[in-house]
Amino acid sequence: MPQSSPPAEAGVERAAFIAAMRSVANSVTVVTTNGIVGCHGGTVSAFCSVSADPPTVLVCLMDSSRIAQTTRENGHFCVNVLPYASQHVADRFAGRHDNTVADRFDGIACEPGLAAMPLIENSTAFTCRLHETLLTGSHRIFVGRVLAVREGIPEPLIYFNGHYGQVDRTEQT
Repeated sequence: MPQSSPPAEAGVERAAFIAAMRSVANSVTVVTTNGIVGCHGGTVSAFCSVSADPPTVLVCLMDSSRIAQTTRENGHFCVNVLPYASQHVADRFAGRHDNTVADRFDGIACEPGLAAMPLIENSTAFTCRLHETLLTGSHRIFVGRVLAVREGIPEPLIYFNGHYGQVDRTEQT
């Protein structure tokens, strides 16, 4: 007896998905890379821990973006979790100043980390060797083995409902 195919998944409409995602708070991060094809950086919100054994993280970057292409070719990247007072840094690396500033790093306090990855001042930083990538939809998932960490200011910048914010550390009773 022939097996029938499972019914096609309907999927949710793009607008409904975007509206629902606005209610998810994310840390604001800047992915930086430096290497044989140059130095670049971009603001991303899709970042998370994958494993502690071995220490591994992932970021999602639009596959057609310059930061995705540069990261893939350089083979190393750094995830900089921005502190609350760094909204201007998030805007800069999101490309909001690209028409007035030729170099996104211009005027941004950084120091060279392991493998010459730019570490943004006061950020919590995860320097990684690219382990693997996976293309899904318009984005590529970059999985990185963490080679070094640096603890920064523990008041992260978050993005929620289209706006920057900060964690409310008021204790609940």
